Amino acid sequence: MKRTGTPRLVDVAEAAGVSLASASRAMSGGSGISPEVAAHVRRVAQELGYEPNLHARGLAGGLVPTIGLLVHEIGDPYFSEIASGVIRSATLENRSVQIAQADRTPESELAQVQALLRQRVGSIIIAGSGYADPEHEQKMTAALAEFALAGGRAAVIGRHYLPIDAVLPDNHRAGVSVGAHLAALGHRRIGVVAGPLELNTVADRIAGLREGIADAEVELTVVSKEFTREGGIAGARELVDGEFRGRDLTAIVGLNDAMAIGILSELRQQGIRVPDDLSVVGFDDIAVAADVAPALTTARIPMFEMGQHAVALILRPASDEARTVGTSHELIVRASTAPPRG
Repeated sequence: MKRTGTPRLVDVAEAAGVSLASASRAMSGGSGISPEVAAHVRRVAQELGYEPNLHARGLAGGLVPTIGLLVHEIGDPYFSEIASGVIRSATLENRSVQIAQADRTPESELAQVQALLRQRVGSIIIAGSGYADPEHEQKMTAALAEFALAGGRAAVIGRHYLPIDAVLPDNHRAGVSVGAHLAALGHRRIGVVAGPLELNTVADRIAGLREGIADAEVELTVVSKEFTREGGIAGARELVDGEFRGRDLTAIVGLNDAMAIGILSELRQQGIRVPDDLSVVGFDDIAVAADVAPALTTARIPMFEMGQHAVALILRPASDEARTVGTSHELIVRASTAPPRG
């Protein structure tokens, strides 16, 4: 299909048959690419009429050592823990951190990244899930490629389709552990209060849950709500007192701890005892998870360390191929789960 409009670096990379990272190095004279490939990319760029973004070129040599950190909700303990890790590592490197907050939409994320670029930050860390549909991240890919041309460094926390360094939370295996734990306790009808289904974090955790219960005859009922405490309340209400009331659930999983705490609140309001009547599980192990009543069983994700890993990635020299750092998880069993009655 013939392209129209001003050619972008991503178009050059596609036409030349190389990665975005390689196209960026070819255009900027960076290392990690052979002279032959670099000449080929520049020739293709000339044929397409590609001109590097003048704003990005203007930033070259003028970037400041500030780290731009993009989160979805700084008040969410998940993101505040990541931010703490980023700030701790940045401080050790004598770098400041500028935090931006975006809605969970590609348009909002791109707008915030563009705002950070206007501040001439030298590096950007995007914390938060990517999208199941890679087309949602095409514009972000192009923006970060131009940023790399200016000498900027970028990394992401979470599974994305962006061709940049990434810290990958162990979301799938965490889901497996949660599912296997509930199945081993004897739960066969489990509700799940999920965040937006288009997010990779949600898809990975649900896929893990399904794998964890695969050896048992378990019925999984999933409802999608906002990734918040209020979303957990709404989801619990729908599962136990709404459309799914007759499912006779014995456990509910919130796909993050904020949702799970909302689930606990709603069950308490309805006089449903945890874990006597229903077991409840979360993900992440935020600080308050051990202090709610009953204490919350959850899959611990090392959020603080993920922030530190992301800083380590952007401090490394640029590489031709995107690098990944995987993390582990730990199932923390507390008082909110027990075998179902009867």
